[in-house]
Amino acid sequence: MQKVLGSLIIIACVLGGYAMANGDMRVLWQPAEVLIILGAGLGSLIVANPREVLLEMCSQIKGVFVHKRRDEEFQRQLLMMLYELLEMVDVGGLKVLDAHIEEPEQSELFAKYPLILQEPNLMAFIADNFRLMAMGKISAHELEGFLEQELEAMEHALLQPSKSLHKVGEAMPGFGILAAIMGIIITMGNIGGSVADIGTHVAAALVGTFLGIFFCYCLMDPLSNAMSQRVKTELSALECVRTTLVAHVAGKPTLLAVDAGRKLIEQDVKPAFKQLENWVTRYEEERDAA
Repeated sequence: MQKVLGSLIIIACVLGGYAMANGDMRVLWQPAEVLIILGAGLGSLIVANPREVLLEMCSQIKGVFVHKRRDEEFQRQLLMMLYELLEMVDVGGLKVLDAHIEEPEQSELFAKYPLILQEPNLMAFIADNFRLMAMGKISAHELEGFLEQELEAMEHALLQPSKSLHKVGEAMPGFGILAAIMGIIITMGNIGGSVADIGTHVAAALVGTFLGIFFCYCLMDPLSNAMSQRVKTELSALECVRTTLVAHVAGKPTLLAVDAGRKLIEQDVKPAFKQLENWVTRYEEERDAA
């Protein structure tokens, strides 16, 4: 909703200011200019990026406008899932998790945490690295090195769509100039016409420059930045998991290992340690009652 509101403010202020200056809205309706600019931008994206990046870009753009905030309930489910998994490891060893991490969608344990189950990258990261720990003895230093490399690779892949969109956004003024030049060519081809006709053609050509700048600074640049921030939010959950697993392998008690991961959660949604303790106490009371 915030992103939609921001977009409406941009459009209202830009077009409203133009109208207040007695601008004719009909002059701005230049579908040929829009086709040239957006077509060139879309073609550039297709040429410069593989199919996987384009699909991820579409997914992230959709996520910007329909993204659900990772609120306290999401953080509770993440931390308590890690706590329960590590408690199972302490009691029965890593092998006891095989039935859960091999098919997370069929697991009763993961079914208790639906918000986490809906995050494919997060679930894959958790399952893969618990599986890695179960395959053999690994030191905390080695595990930390492996996970850092994996997170760097994931960050690079997830940020690629926003970087690509940003580059095309930076090129939009150039595409606008391209459309404007083509408009000037049309104008020069009609130089023998009336002054009014020539003025109309020149105005249409300048609309191309306006649209290029508008698409760059009012649309694509803010959108690419929002995509980048969304990715960083997603990565903070992965950092939480990484730190928790490394702390556990280093021999920390389960609660302290999970608290180490809690500290990596973004500040505006990070629960306090007291809150984490309350969640753990409630979980243990329910487990003992069962």
